[in-house]
Amino acid sequence: MLKTKVKKKAISSAFEDAILVNNQTYTDYLERLKRIAVSMFEWHNLPDTMNSRYLELCLYYKGKAALLYDTDYGFINTQVADSGYINIYGLPTLINCYSYSFNTQRNLYVPDSDENSEKDKEAILVMNNYERIPTCSMIELFAARLCEAQRLIDTNINSSKTPLLILCDKNQEFSLRNMYAQYDGNTPVIYGDRNQLNPDSITTLKTDAPFLVDKVIEYKRELWNEALTALGISNLSEKKERLIDSEANTNNELINLNLQSFLIPRQQACKEFNDKFGFTGTDKEISVKLRSDLFNIIKQAESITNEYTAGKDTE
Repeated sequence: MLKTKVKKKAISSAFEDAILVNNQTYTDYLERLKRIAVSMFEWHNLPDTMNSRYLELCLYYKGKAALLYDTDYGFINTQVADSGYINIYGLPTLINCYSYSFNTQRNLYVPDSDENSEKDKEAILVMNNYERIPTCSMIELFAARLCEAQRLIDTNINSSKTPLLILCDKNQEFSLRNMYAQYDGNTPVIYGDRNQLNPDSITTLKTDAPFLVDKVIEYKRELWNEALTALGISNLSEKKERLIDSEANTNNELINLNLQSFLIPRQQACKEFNDKFGFTGTDKEISVKLRSDLFNIIKQAESITNEYTAGKDTE
C-alpha cells in the first residue's frame, strides 16, 4: 500500500523571528508587571524561618498561602490547598499546607475558637484578596494586550519604512532580497547588477499603510495605567492640567479601593497570626505595610485598615 507523503510547509526565517519577538515582548511586559505586583508589600518582623519573597509569590500565583508552626522547621509559610468541608463563611475547615519536600494538613485557625489549642495543629490562611484570586491571571491579560499594542507599533513602523510590495521574476528574487536587506539595514547606497536585474520585469505596489504609531502609543499608555490602577498604584492617565478635581478624586478612590483589596486580607492574616501565637503587643508582632509612598494613598481616617494598624506608627 502506497503511503502518501504530506509536505510540511516550511516556515520562513522572517516568520520565526517574528514569533520570537512576539514571545520576548509578551515576557518582557509580564515580568515588568509581575515585579511591581510582588514588590508592593513589605512584611515586618517575620521570624527568621519565614520568607516574605516566597509568601508574596504564593499569593501572586495561587491567590492564597499559609502561616504555621512546624515542630521541625519552626514558623514557616507555605502554599495551601482547600481540604475538609466548607464552614458557614465559605472557608475550608481544613487546609493542606505544602511546599518543596513538605506537606501537612492543618485545621483552619478561627479567632477565639480555642485559646488552648496546640500551636502545631492549626494554620493561618493568608488571602491575596477576599476571593482568593491570584494576581497572575490579571497580569497575564494586561501583558498580552500590551504585547499586541507594541507589536502593532513595530509592524506599523516597518510598514511605513517599507511601504512597497515588489513583484519580480523568480530568477531575480534572490538579488532583490539581498538589495532589500541592504535597504532594511539603512545602507546609504545600494548597487545592483544590470545583467541580473531587468527593470521591465519588476513591478512595485504601494501598500499605503496608515501611520498609527501615535494613536497606539496612547492606547498602550492607557493600558499600562489601567494595569497600575487595578493593582492599586497611583498613575496619571491624563495631563494634570486636563484633570478637574472630581476626576482626580474618582481615580484616587478607585486606586485606593483596589489597593485595600490586597492589603486588608494580608493585615488580617497578620492579626490572626499574632493572636494565635500570643505575639500581639510584643516585640515579636508581625505586620505588613505598603512600600514607599504607596502607603500615603490609604485614607487612614476613613479606612477599615485602622482596625489592623491602630496604635502603630504608620509613617
